[in-house]
Amino acid sequence: MRLYAYICIVDARRLHELISFLAQPRRLAITTHHKPDGDALGSSLALCRMLNKMGHQATVVSPCDWPSFLNWLPGASDIIDFESAASVAKQALSEADLLFCLDFNDLGRIYRMGEVVKTLECPMVMIDHHTHPSAFDTYRYHDVSASSTCELIYRLALEVGWSAHIDAEVAECLYCGTMTDTGSFKFPSTTPAVHRMIADLMERGADHYKVHSQVYDQMGVHVLRFLGYCFSEKLRLLPEYAVAYFAITAEEVKRFGLQTGDTEGLVHYALNIEGVRMAVLIIDRNERVKMSFRSRGAVPVHEFARQWFDGGGHYNAAGGQSTDSLERTEARFLEVLPAFVNTWGEHMPPPLPEHD
Repeated sequence: MRLYAYICIVDARRLHELISFLAQPRRLAITTHHKPDGDALGSSLALCRMLNKMGHQATVVSPCDWPSFLNWLPGASDIIDFESAASVAKQALSEADLLFCLDFNDLGRIYRMGEVVKTLECPMVMIDHHTHPSAFDTYRYHDVSASSTCELIYRLALEVGWSAHIDAEVAECLYCGTMTDTGSFKFPSTTPAVHRMIADLMERGADHYKVHSQVYDQMGVHVLRFLGYCFSEKLRLLPEYAVAYFAITAEEVKRFGLQTGDTEGLVHYALNIEGVRMAVLIIDRNERVKMSFRSRGAVPVHEFARQWFDGGGHYNAAGGQSTDSLERTEARFLEVLPAFVNTWGEHMPPPLPEHD
């Protein structure tokens, strides 16, 4: 049975136990959640580079592909994709003396690769900031108040004396993940400590203009046309609930030639509408229907996702999924929404203003 040890920020004894394990060179594997985003890849690649600089043999194994706008990240070309190179990925995982699990807290978040990870005998380290973690890990560095997993990697590096290994490339990985997970530093999780961290990363060589441009200024024409189509044809407003949502079919995904990452940020456009308190993206990905939830203020979309759509995440940003059809998933969403809105109580917003 795997020993379960909770590492919090102030648990020096447990933290020392993990660091002592890493005092000699080890074979290390690092993984993150399915369809990794900027925080997932940024934190993984930053940790990988630091560990390799310390003399370990560290490898990043992703459950699947990732958005092309993250290919510029230092070390991205060395990531092993479990879906396209399963045998190589399985070998890297099986040979690991320790597995770092970044930016997820349940093996269901790595889909098929989770079945392989369950069979591993090596200790596992969860580094994450999402709510309701499950107990698959050996060690844990977890804080739901953190802006990003990149912030946790930065904190850990400072706490255990790894900060000398935060070079310009590590700094840009950490900057990228923090920037994307804070919505370019506009979300409530952007604390003064986050800004101090960002200043330090820039002083260590992170080029903030380059990072922002690589992530946000690489949109394909097909994505722009897809967005226009969504705004004109797919946006649905529910004024009585202050909710807006998109429901995208598999046929539409194919029609516009969408790739991994192309729908990133679409749900935020719905949340930008005046008076909207909750926005949802429902999209048919063939194997399952994926859902993204975003909200403002006291609207706990992570609980909505966890209760009804096998998901979870953060208070104002969460994800979910369904094995039903897109039509049935949308119908279920509309069916359970009124009861959820009623839980907002005194935070219930007024009806939306009139929109054209």
